[in-house]
Amino acid sequence: MIAEPDFRLADFEPADAASELAESSVWAGDLTVLAEHHTTPEGTHSYLVAHDRSMTWGVPGDPALVAIKITRDLRERTFTFETANHASLAFAQNWLIERGCPPERIAQAKGDSLKPADDLTLWVERQIRESGSRYKVLDSWTSDYAPSETWTLTRDSSAAQAPIRVFLEEGNPDAHTYTMREGAFADEAAARHWLEDRGSPLPQPPDYRGEAAARLTRAALTRSAGASAIPKAGLDTGNAPSPGTGQRPTPRRPM
Repeated sequence: MIAEPDFRLADFEPADAASELAESSVWAGDLTVLAEHHTTPEGTHSYLVAHDRSMTWGVPGDPALVAIKITRDLRERTFTFETANHASLAFAQNWLIERGCPPERIAQAKGDSLKPADDLTLWVERQIRESGSRYKVLDSWTSDYAPSETWTLTRDSSAAQAPIRVFLEEGNPDAHTYTMREGAFADEAAARHWLEDRGSPLPQPPDYRGEAAARLTRAALTRSAGASAIPKAGLDTGNAPSPGTGQRPTPRRPM
């Protein structure tokens, strides 16, 4: 069953032209809610992440997830409406957290979307969600078909070495799972060359070295609520995170 969003805007009017345009630019019938939080009992704020099915027929590679923040003025009966498109759920969640959404309220995806395959995926996604403004998104790609993947190209403001980071999400539709891996590059040109060529493993960030066992152990101990139901891939926490493998992307991946 498709979980369409309820924006809860009955009897409210847009507070400004930007909110009117943003609200009219999304159609609830195209959206499948992946995560949401509504403040109660006042209901002044709503935070949602949804998959926009209409993007399948849009420009190849465009991000298919939309993050939405709604703020309601209960006295004036008006609302402001903000949206941002993202390639991966964790970056959409980060955008909402930066705008006031409690992290624990938006962390867990619902419905029939693919599930994280292993503890390293859980850790990388949590790192993104809680990163604040650390990662500046430079580009992204979303693929519907084989290979089922998305990637987000970023600049890490906290990295002393290899500041260009690629977050590669690879889906396994047969297992209904996905992995998320982080790669590090000296500059944007090197990262784009790897994304086009895929002739070598995704290079690990320098700060992974010597930290892998502790990080994966912490990931296992501090999973998001409900993560006990997420299948594990049997990672050996005594080894460094295994580098992601990849193939040249093709147009967008369905949820």
